[in-house]
Amino acid sequence: MKYDTIIFDLDGTLLNTLDDLKDSLNFALEKYGYQERTLEEVRSFVGNGVRKLVQRSLPLHSSEKEVEQCLATFTAHYNENMQNKTRPYDGIMELLLHLDRCNYKLAIVSNKFDTAVKELAKEYFSDFINIAIGDSSKVKRKPAPDAVYKAIDNLGSDIKKTIYVGDSETDVQTAKNAGIPCVGVTWGFRTREVLRNEGAEYLIDTPKELLTII
Repeated sequence: MKYDTIIFDLDGTLLNTLDDLKDSLNFALEKYGYQERTLEEVRSFVGNGVRKLVQRSLPLHSSEKEVEQCLATFTAHYNENMQNKTRPYDGIMELLLHLDRCNYKLAIVSNKFDTAVKELAKEYFSDFINIAIGDSSKVKRKPAPDAVYKAIDNLGSDIKKTIYVGDSETDVQTAKNAGIPCVGVTWGFRTREVLRNEGAEYLIDTPKELLTII
């Protein structure tokens, strides 16, 4: 066993959350009279947490007050609607079941706000993953490696036996900063080219391909 600990990103890696993110974002944008965003625009905006998602969706030079009110509306709406269309990607549940049966240590580290990360992890992955860390004041957000280190510590794992799996340039940089290899997944929110250019050590097109790496 080359690795015994696998840390996953959430959005774009385990769960396809894009439609629910778009719906809550456009709910907030419409409320304050801003232009709504397409699915592809939202796809390009995600990866650095919901504040960045909102900031990137608003007009340039929007005030901090405008960002805050739109963010508050988005968050409230998303908290009530985050499971409307969100689903695990094809093959993810089968992968996690296999990893669990083989006694791999699993965790989630995400830039989504912590309460949502924990709720979604509990809803979809509680049989396999008990450690889920999101964005909060308690730990620096990705690409800082702090949350990865925290997950490794909580799992009682060795960093030399740990690999990170994610779908964005932020994930690749997080793994680099933590000193662990990154598996870039091409079914998420970024292209194979982006992940390759960022320096992901591995690229996979389906969840089951992870088994050939670990």
